Parts: sequence; structure tokens; C-alpha cells
Amino acid sequence: MTKAKTLYDKLWDDHVVAERGDGTTLLYVDRHLAHEVSTPQSFQTLRERGRQVRRPQTHIAVPDHAVSTQSRSDFSGEKQAQVQIAQLYKNADQFGIPLFRLNDPRQGIVHVIGPEQGFTLPGITLACGDSHTSTHGAFGALAFGIGASECATVMALQCLPQRRAKSMAINIDGPLDEWVSAKDVALAIIEKLGPGGASGYAVEYRGTTVSMMSMEARMTLCNMTIEAGARIGLVAPDQTTFDYVKGRPYAPQSEDFDIALEYWSTLASDSGAIFDRTVEIDARELVPYISWGTTPSEAAPITGSVPRLEDTADGSSRKRLEQVCEYMGLSPGQPLEEIAIDHVFIGSCTNGRIEDLRAAAKVAEGKSVAAGITAMVVPGSADVKRQAEAEGLDRIFIAAGYQWREAGCSMCVAINQDRLLPGQRCASTSNRNFEGRQGQGARTHLMSPAMAAAAAITGRLTDIRKLEEQA
Repeated sequence: MTKAKTLYDKLWDDHVVAERGDGTTLLYVDRHLAHEVSTPQSFQTLRERGRQVRRPQTHIAVPDHAVSTQSRSDFSGEKQAQVQIAQLYKNADQFGIPLFRLNDPRQGIVHVIGPEQGFTLPGITLACGDSHTSTHGAFGALAFGIGASECATVMALQCLPQRRAKSMAINIDGPLDEWVSAKDVALAIIEKLGPGGASGYAVEYRGTTVSMMSMEARMTLCNMTIEAGARIGLVAPDQTTFDYVKGRPYAPQSEDFDIALEYWSTLASDSGAIFDRTVEIDARELVPYISWGTTPSEAAPITGSVPRLEDTADGSSRKRLEQVCEYMGLSPGQPLEEIAIDHVFIGSCTNGRIEDLRAAAKVAEGKSVAAGITAMVVPGSADVKRQAEAEGLDRIFIAAGYQWREAGCSMCVAINQDRLLPGQRCASTSNRNFEGRQGQGARTHLMSPAMAAAAAITGRLTDIRKLEEQA
């Protein structure tokens, strides 16, 4: 009798090239995304070793991390960014890799353009020099972040040694409240698992809640998987996936799509497949979440408070809480809804898609950004920006007092012009709140687009449900 397999097992087994004596497996890598920050060393390695890119058409290069969101000129933004972008152009041209330049209508954040171009497909392996490559697992793809040397290996050999992970099923069941989003679900899961709680696992998100999610929501969920320590997050492809992929430029067309669909339809964990760990989440109990500390696991319902010192488990936990509160400018036990902010950032590969902008615009419409608050909306791609403008979302944001920007990673990573000053506090839809992530000494609170838009109106962290009741 054939052993029942998880989705992760199926994807892994379908890409094995060879088992190696050191406990690793040589996996075939179908597709690779390259941006300006992760690959300069990779291309230099190819030059030094006299290697070519094995299959150039299985790669896409695009500038996104360091780009200016105020201009599409190659010569705008900080000097280092201009150098990085110019180097990416040179490398892509020299090695024959398809390139989306800044003025290309397909430009955007790698984890946004991959799916919207149909470059991300069910059943493939996909790598990128960025930890949030887990995003693409929303399509039932085995997608993971890699380092610069590994990027060079993928480009030269189309293979990569990897160590098999354990499997974790996260079952999420029940309907979500109107104002509870995939971002809230992700933060709740990460808080439940704790720091590094999913390290060493490949996570599969399952259950009725996930089945009802859009592809944008599933991408948000998988994007945040790395914040729990897991490099791989997966959702089994279904009709929602197939409808999203069909007709996109890099996806199979006509009869090839029908052939691919037959394979894609087999990509679900078998009945009886055994996971190494299973986590249960009741979606009906979830409320809007925000982060209060300096890791995504330091999060809580918006109705809650910063933990109290007397509630900490031990001395090391107490010391950690004291250090976090000092950095974040908070007091133990402080209600989260009392925390004032300076900035609002809506964007990133987590929440920069059209569905995210619609959610924020729904809250912002007819209202104004509070006095003294700087708020910006940065679409995840040029395509998202065009669609938002066609729907009039840009006009809603601008009328409310937001800055409407060009596509890019922007303030999520702050290696461009968009960053906070020391001590400034941001309500952010990005994925990380580490110390210095949005600028040296900056303080970041992670939340959904609707929650960020609510904070922009009140000037503090705000329960979107209460705000809407008062409207």
C-alpha cells in the first residue's frame, strides 16, 4: 500500500534529483526571482567561475527593495540604490535573464509580480534571495528564500541541496469577523507558536477558513510564515487558485493549461497523511491583532495591553519585556489603544495588493488623516497601482491626506528613501518589527491595512470595529 503523503511530501518528491550522503537532497529548482539587493555577489560568482545561467527564461530580475517610490527614474533615489539598480540591469543583460526595469509596466515587488505574472504556479519549486519567498506557497508551490551563494548555484545548475523539513498542519476553521483579515490570522498564529515556534517545519495551512480566503489573503498568510521560523508555507491549490492563474502571461495557455490542471488537481495532502505537528485555530475567536514588541510573535489583540511584569514567567522573560518596552517607549501593562503614532505605512509584499488597498480605502473614504500624522500608500506593483487608480482608490487616499507612491518595498525595509527617524512610531502593514527595520531607532507596530487606516484617522492604535461603530 502506498504511504499517504502530505502536500509538502509530494512537492519535495517530485523535484528530487539525487539523495546526498550528507543528509541533504539535491532538488530541481523550476523558477527563480532576482532583485537588486540579493544577487550582485551571485552574478560575480558566475563570472569568476566562468559559468553561464543554465536556463535564463526560468528567471526574472526586477528592482524593488532599494528603489525610490517617488520616481520611476533609474537615476532617482539614493546613490547606493542607483548603483544597485544599474548593476542588476548589467547582470541581467549580460546573462540573458528577463528584466523588468523600473519603467516596465510589470515592475514591482518580487513576491507581488511573480504571482500576478503567472510566473508562480502550483507544483513548482521557486527560490529567491529573500526570506519572504514563502509567499508563493499560497499557490501550492514549494517556495523558499535562499542566500546569495545559493542564488548563484540555482542560476548555474538549476538545482540546490536542501534538507527536508518536518511537517506542520495549521487547521483554521470557521468564518472570520468582517474586520478580521489574513494578517490578523497570521499574527495570532505567530503569537500562539511563539518565537521560532515553526523552525524546522514546512507549514501547510488548511481548514474552512483558508478555503474561503482569496489568493491575496492566502499570500499574506504564507508570507508571514517565515516570521514563525518556517521557511515554507503552503496552501493546497483549488479552484480559487486555478481561476487566479488562468490567462496570466507566464502561465500555461490553452491545451497546456488543461494538461497542467490535471497535475495541479493532485496537489493536496492525502487523506490519512501524518503531520509531525498539528495546530488548531478557531477563526471565530479571532479579533484584530497588532504587534507591540520587536518580533512579530510579540503581538496581541487590539483590545489587550502590553504584558505586565508580574505576569512574566521567569527572570529572562522579565528582562526581555523590560528591554522591549525601553526600545518601544512603552510601559508594561499599557493598553494598546492608548499608543500614539507618528506614521502610517500601507504596502509591502505582505499587504500591498489590490485587495489590501481596497480594505484601507474603505476605512479612509470620507475621512482625514489626523493632524501630525504622515501616511503613505505604496502599491506592491505597477499593475496594482494602475488597477487602484482605475478604481479611484488613489483619489480616496489623496483626499484623506495620504501620500500616493510608486511601487516598491519602501518603508518595509528602509534601505531606500522611505524610513523613520529615531523614536518615531509607525502603524505598518509590513511583515517585520525588528529593531531598526524601518529606520534606526524606529518603532513599528504590525497590523492589517484596515487597522493601519484606522490608526491614521485617530492618530493612535485603534480597534477598527469601534471606529466603524461610531461612523
